[in-house]
Amino acid sequence: MSDAKLYTYTEIAEHNKADKLWLIIEDKVYDCTKFADEHPGGDEVLIDLAGQDATSAFEDIGHSSDAVKYLEKLYIGDVDTASEKPQPSAEELAAQEAAKTSSSEGNGRLVLALFVAAFAVLGYFLHKS
Repeated sequence: MSDAKLYTYTEIAEHNKADKLWLIIEDKVYDCTKFADEHPGGDEVLIDLAGQDATSAFEDIGHSSDAVKYLEKLYIGDVDTASEKPQPSAEELAAQEAAKTSSSEGNGRLVLALFVAAFAVLGYFLHKS
C-alpha cells in the first residue's frame, strides 16, 4: 500500500488560481504554484488548467524527459479516484478548450513552417538547374 497522501477531486479543484495551483496528471497531484513562473510555455497554460486533470494537455504537448523528471519534484500525492468529481464550470470548460486549441495551433504552425521550408529548398534546386 502506498504512503502517498490522497486528495479528493473537490480538494484539488479548490487549488485553481496562480497562488495555489495544483494539477492532476495521470491520477497524481502536483503543486505547480512555485513552478508556474518558470514554465517554458508560460504560466497561463498552467493557470488555465489549475485544479483540474491536465493529463491530456500534458501528453499532447510532448514534454521532454527532463520535464517529466522535474514533475517528480512537484508531486504531493495521489487522486482519491473514489471521490466524486465536481462538475466543471463554464469557465473551466472554456479553459480546457483553449488549452487544446493553443497546443494544436502550435503544431499547425510547425507543419506550415516545414512546408514553406520544403518548397523553398525545392525552388532553389529547380532554379539552380
